[in-house]
Amino acid sequence: MIEVAIGAIIVALIFDFVNGFNDSANSVATVIGTRVLKPLHAVALSAMANFAGPFIFGVAVSMTIAKGIVSPDDITVYMIIGGLAGAIGWSTLCTYFGLPISNSHSLVGGIMGAGIIGLGFEKLVYGGLTKVFAGIVIAPIGGVIFGLLLTGLIITLFASRKPAIVNKTFGRLQIISSAWFALTHGANDGQKTMGIIALILFSAGMIPELEIPLWVIFAAASAMGLGTFFGGYKVIKTLGVKITKLKPYQGFAAETSGGLMLAIFATLGIPASTTHAITGTIMGAGAARRKRAVRWRVSRQIIFSWIITIPGSAAMGIGFTYLIHLFI
Repeated sequence: MIEVAIGAIIVALIFDFVNGFNDSANSVATVIGTRVLKPLHAVALSAMANFAGPFIFGVAVSMTIAKGIVSPDDITVYMIIGGLAGAIGWSTLCTYFGLPISNSHSLVGGIMGAGIIGLGFEKLVYGGLTKVFAGIVIAPIGGVIFGLLLTGLIITLFASRKPAIVNKTFGRLQIISSAWFALTHGANDGQKTMGIIALILFSAGMIPELEIPLWVIFAAASAMGLGTFFGGYKVIKTLGVKITKLKPYQGFAAETSGGLMLAIFATLGIPASTTHAITGTIMGAGAARRKRAVRWRVSRQIIFSWIITIPGSAAMGIGFTYLIHLFI
């Protein structure tokens, strides 16, 4: 069982790498879209901040993932592997097509699917899932509101300043806001893999109770940082260019408000989607200038990808878990 648990931990870290690979777009898309930083420089900054994030915030989100999807006393290591495989499969598929889906919800869906086929619906932890679905609703709507308000405030305060000076000032500030968002991204998304690894260790009897060892934090942060560095540029293009054409002050507003939301979610233990948060703030920042500045057709395509993420990853989790149980 120890060998199987080690294999499961490796799969979890692969998911973390893929998570960083797709979600690198979340923290660097706007700073690239406004041409403040070149893609390589932006991704390197994001990778370092993503690595630091899990060490700064608490482990409330990881505990929600470990205890709040499927009953930790009943789930097996094989089911966790099946769920992770479903999440990785779905995330990889969406990254290939350039869709900025929520890797967080891919993970939730994959583990849900594995739990459903392995244990039945009665072993799902509906209290924890309520937190997850609350995050699904709050993150994009709150993102639009936060982005709209902060962008509107900046426009009001700097209305009398020359556009060139405003763009230059916020171009510099955007480097800070991009690092801030990456930090909170690592704090939220990095914790999810920590929760899965802790669940693996607990299910295999390698730890007496659910807790997050320091080496787990370090391993998850490293995998997230590496994945971010080698991130998916198709998704960066979708978020940074296709939704709306951003100016530096709008990019600053989107990243700052998105990071604030993620910091609140991390503190409350809500496994929110960084993709939902930053896409919402980008929409809000673009709409603050004028409604038509946002390409709503692209936005609708992104929202559709969000809707199908949990069902899609759950279906893959069911399929992979079924295949695993055929051979054990």
